[in-house]
Amino acid sequence: MTRIRVALLFGGRSSEHAISCATAAGVLGAIDRERFEVVPIGITHDGAWTLQPDDPERFRLDAELPRVIDDGSRVSTPESADSREWWVRRADGESESLGEIDIAFPILHGRFGEDGTIQGRLELLDIPYVGNGVFASSLAMDKHFAKTVLQGAGVEVAPWWTVTREGLERDRVLWRSRLRSLGLPVFVKPARAGSSVGVSRVADWDELDAALETAFAEDDRVLVEAGIVGREVECGVLEGRDGGLPRVSVAGEIVVRGRDFYDFEAKYLDDGAAELICPTSLRPRELQAMQAIAARAFEAVGASGLARVDFFYTGSEFVLNEINTMPGFTPISMFPKCWQASGMEYPELITELIELGLAARR
Repeated sequence: MTRIRVALLFGGRSSEHAISCATAAGVLGAIDRERFEVVPIGITHDGAWTLQPDDPERFRLDAELPRVIDDGSRVSTPESADSREWWVRRADGESESLGEIDIAFPILHGRFGEDGTIQGRLELLDIPYVGNGVFASSLAMDKHFAKTVLQGAGVEVAPWWTVTREGLERDRVLWRSRLRSLGLPVFVKPARAGSSVGVSRVADWDELDAALETAFAEDDRVLVEAGIVGREVECGVLEGRDGGLPRVSVAGEIVVRGRDFYDFEAKYLDDGAAELICPTSLRPRELQAMQAIAARAFEAVGASGLARVDFFYTGSEFVLNEINTMPGFTPISMFPKCWQASGMEYPELITELIELGLAARR
């Protein structure tokens, strides 16, 4: 049987480079090798496309954050939509064909990958790919516009203001008044970043300036959101087959210990800082309500392929925190865990996503 050739794109220029590498390790270690042949393409912090070893151990999240090492090779995509042939120029200057690629699997997190940029490049070349399209990727990556669209679709979101340095400098008194109207605590977030990079919890207004500086280091627009008291629950969404409704997993829950919130270290560096419970305990009607909102959010942003939808559950309502169009995808990440608890094992989930990508862009 001829195997489907998959270009696995990972790493990238964003601050979530290491997490993308860890996701690559998960996929490389679990993908069905009888059905798929993988071409691992690592994108360095500087944006160079390199041919990487097909070795999951090299990219696992361990004591040190993994990264794409520039070995001097350079991968090039086809020059037009008439071809599916990819090439590599080795460090010694010799070029060779990588053969035809059937589908790209961009497991890039954050800017320059999850935000529609890679998707746009693949669209221009008519290369099928896994996951969300240009619009949904771009929209969901920007927290301000995603919340605006979701709110317009009738989805409950936390109150927020979006600020820029210029706006703050023009009328600091006005902005101080607006931000204080949210009450304490507030969360300060870059508009376009993930994995809690650049996020701070502010419990005293004296902490606000430092939190803004941390967020502005990641983006030129920053959200200040009202803190919501509630359980942190999440679910995975998959595109429906053959035009069917989105499929929503059971719910998982994040229980944080000894920290103010689920920050980067709790997610990836401190094994004891948080527990991921899946499935978590919700009454049937509560789970049904959460799943219905997740499906509505998926459709509201024009999503396809996959998404993880994060909520705060107050006990009476689900407040949507974020919709993530390329969630963490290691075997122990919440998205795969929720689908495993729903009856779809990790290798099956990888196959399902590739098949959805091929079906959507034939």
